[in-house]
Amino acid sequence: MKIIMLGAPGAGKGTQAKKIAEVCKIPHISTGDIFRANIKNGTELGAKAKTYMDKGLLVPDELVCDLVVDRIQQDDCKNGFILDGFPRTIPQAEALKAALTAIEEKMEYAIDIDVPDENIINRMAGRRACVGCGATYHVEFNPTKVEGVCDVCGDKLILRDDDKPETVKRRLDVYHEQTQPLIDFYKKEGILVTVDGTQSMDKVFEDILKVLGV
Repeated sequence: MKIIMLGAPGAGKGTQAKKIAEVCKIPHISTGDIFRANIKNGTELGAKAKTYMDKGLLVPDELVCDLVVDRIQQDDCKNGFILDGFPRTIPQAEALKAALTAIEEKMEYAIDIDVPDENIINRMAGRRACVGCGATYHVEFNPTKVEGVCDVCGDKLILRDDDKPETVKRRLDVYHEQTQPLIDFYKKEGILVTVDGTQSMDKVFEDILKVLGV
């Protein structure tokens, strides 16, 4: 089962991807994790990516694609995988398709978790992160036992800069410009599935499992 998760920042695709990975026993792959693993292991691809990251530059599409394709050819991906955070743009989607075609593979599902911008801005404003261990919570959907205090390590919680309404609005503008065209791309590929992301997390998950036939 080869799955791409789509959706705006804050739509909940990362949370759902982890749950799907657990149930389907396939790896949840995010580009951030791939970069970190390759840099830590001192691979050639990791060293190339690091030269861009150290300068504060975006890693070029071709290199990101090489890293992803390298990762999905590892043994733990033989029964499938979930891509989270990649592809982000049409050139990345085209590069991924070409790379998979070259190894006689193709994606099977592109799951779009659809949530209106207004809901996302309100949702993100309620997120809180622990300054100590990085655990994340939500004041409404996933509150801590003691307000403002992390359940895991007892440190204080903050509203991160990238969860503030003005930042979220900018991130959504970038998403609509760069990433939303992927929805049309995967619709043409015949693998797009849209799920209503305004429902409860459990209901969204239930709908995704129905689509996957799990």
